[in-house]
Amino acid sequence: MISDRPQIITIQPSSSLEDLGMPTVAINNEVTTVIIVFTVEPSQQQELVDAIATFLPTVKQQPGFISANIHKSTDGVKVANYAQWRSQADYEAFINNAEAQAKGEAVRAFGPPDMHVYEVVASETKIGIPEIKAGGYLAHFAEFRMQPENQPRMVELAKEHVVPAMGQPGLLSANFHRSLDGTRVINYGQWENAEAIEELQKQPGFGKEKPYWDGLAENEFHLYEVVLTETAD
Repeated sequence: MISDRPQIITIQPSSSLEDLGMPTVAINNEVTTVIIVFTVEPSQQQELVDAIATFLPTVKQQPGFISANIHKSTDGVKVANYAQWRSQADYEAFINNAEAQAKGEAVRAFGPPDMHVYEVVASETKIGIPEIKAGGYLAHFAEFRMQPENQPRMVELAKEHVVPAMGQPGLLSANFHRSLDGTRVINYGQWENAEAIEELQKQPGFGKEKPYWDGLAENEFHLYEVVLTETAD
């Protein structure tokens, strides 16, 4: 008998992003991931996206830049950049480049974002190596905030729950990242529609009542659309 259940693929260490030629999410894909999340008033959301778009030509010129992938939340209160750099040293050099940072003054006017360096620790998918691109899916940033001593257990629980979560129709990929400073775990999920994530929240361990991260972390999540993707030439 042939099962009609979608095949779930565990993404193994991949080749470099340069070889793949597109923004992707995978374990050990030889890039440094920086996730930057701004909180804004809905009336300011598009203004911030426009300010980032104006700044990106400067960012693209920096050594080690790979991609910037701008998302805006469907509820209007968040803007997120899933950025990739060749190394953490390249990213830190960009942050410490006063001339480049001066050109991003309009972005900083929206207040300090939640900004951390991450590595991918778990990736489950029904669509092969997940690509970051506009259209075709809704993105889900689940932001888990915790004390550093709780991060290892949080990662363990994320790995335990990601496979059963992938049985939910409409979930295309789930990609857990841990921040190198120990204070964050972020799931970058890709969904066919908002109704699918609402159904997952009805499952034990994923809703508001006794979620699997209870006592370890605080969780905030929003649904996003990818509105702009820039890659190195």
